[in-house]
Formats: sequence, structure tokens, C-alpha cells
Amino acid sequence: MSKEIVILFAEDNRGHFILTENYFARMGVRNRMVWFRDGRETLDYLFNDDWTAKPHKNIEYVLFLDIRMPKIDGIEVMKRIKENEQLRDTNIIMLTTTDNLAEIEHCYEMGCSAYIVKPVKYSSYIDAMRKVGLFPSIIADGVELKSKCPT
Repeated sequence: MSKEIVILFAEDNRGHFILTENYFARMGVRNRMVWFRDGRETLDYLFNDDWTAKPHKNIEYVLFLDIRMPKIDGIEVMKRIKENEQLRDTNIIMLTTTDNLAEIEHCYEMGCSAYIVKPVKYSSYIDAMRKVGLFPSIIADGVELKSKCPT
């Protein structure tokens, strides 16, 4: 039985989520997307109060994660996910304006799948999403994202 791939998007800027969602839709990606406005919402979705993973049977996640978010930052969110046996294989794509080399290296050491510096300008953001759009089908551990386009 194949797993459903759900795209999680933790980003305090709803506009960036909408741009990404629209771009993915134009690309033919029709996976369910869930938006979280901060790190706390992201962790509440994935974990119970005792930090055990919520049972999400037959679901695999790809998490687009901003580093600078209110309440709990992206680094702490990734740390919690990577420490959990059931969730540690979650593909995490850091999507942030932070281009600090030490922070990029730290994120890769923690286990992120990719680190994308999102530009501030709208047109450049769309170009970054175009590049990111290639990642989910590649990093989904052999499970293809749903696409409206015939294969």
C-alpha cells in the first residue's frame, strides 16, 4: 500500500504559502497542503502533549520549514522531529531568508533534506519555488507526489 504524501508548510507569512500553493497547483501537484503560521502549530499537528508522535497511518510528510517563526523557531521544530523515532525520516526543506553559512551547515547536520534561501522579491520567490518544485518527487523516499499530469 502506498503512502499519501502531505505537504506541510510552516511559514509565518501566509502570502508565501499562497504563492507556493498556487505554483504547485499550476505544476500539477495535487497533494494536500497544510499551512502552519508558527512552530507551535506545526508541533501541535505532529505531536501529542507527551511528545509522542500522533498516529498518522499511511501518511508521509514533506515539511517546508521557515527558520524565523513566532513562538517556536524552525530549528527547534526540526530538532523535535529528528529526535522522534516515528518522524525522524520526515523530509524537511528549510525555506528561509537566512543565508548564514554556519546556520546552513547546522541545518544539514541536523538532517534537513534541502536548504533554500527565499528571496524577498516576488519574481525571485517564484523562481525559487520553481527550483523547490523539483524536490518533493525526488526526496519523497521513492513515493511519488500525486500529479494531474499523466506519467
